[in-house]
Amino acid sequence: MSGRLTVIGLGPGNADQVTPEAIRAVTEASFFYGYKPYLDRLELRQDQTRIGSDNREELARSNEALAKAAEGHSVAVVSGGDPGVFAMAAAVCEAIEAGPPEWRSIELAVVPGVTAMLAVAARIGAPLGHDFCAISLSDNLKPWELIELRLLAAAGAGFVIALYNPISKARPWQLGRAFECLKAILPGTTPVIFGRAAGRPDERIEVFLLADADAAKADMSTCVIIGSPETRIIKRGDKPALVYTPRSATGSRK
Repeated sequence: MSGRLTVIGLGPGNADQVTPEAIRAVTEASFFYGYKPYLDRLELRQDQTRIGSDNREELARSNEALAKAAEGHSVAVVSGGDPGVFAMAAAVCEAIEAGPPEWRSIELAVVPGVTAMLAVAARIGAPLGHDFCAISLSDNLKPWELIELRLLAAAGAGFVIALYNPISKARPWQLGRAFECLKAILPGTTPVIFGRAAGRPDERIEVFLLADADAAKADMSTCVIIGSPETRIIKRGDKPALVYTPRSATGSRK
């Protein structure tokens, strides 16, 4: 007997940004696995069960959820943002690949959500208006040397860069080091957006120039977007400035 596993993206934290598809998927599942703060965002019925775990237990969580689904249950694994962006969808796929053969027959669905860089970009204008990439600064699953290589390659190619997992108590230095790397390639006038908790009551969106960017402005609830040399800031008097990257590009680094 095989059940169903749905990986659900809950968006960045604003209930209005949870998709109808995600809401419907929540109503259809019986068991919910996830990081406890994400599970706390769900309004579940009495016949639905939460199984919370720590943020760094993705693979163990996936294994537990798949084992429950293999028993014939309807199971959900929840993620903040989009489950396919540095989140649970990849962990579930890894668990399926390494797990017992019967897990491959489980019905699997991934429900997308609004990821942090999209929520932050929408609050400030259109910084992702041209080519962009996303890089996680966490070195838990990859070496820091590879992160630096990717930062330099992306900046050198003119991508706007969205930084996930920019800083934590265990990794207080990486964002500052990332800024140092980027300053060697990008002009100091490049806009840098610190987008914390976009769409939530404690939201804070700030814009600085790369030359003045201070890593201490970020925490693990922050997505940092670093513009390309062509990204622009539009001053609007008493209204918040707009930051956007033009739809066309010249390749200029000035």
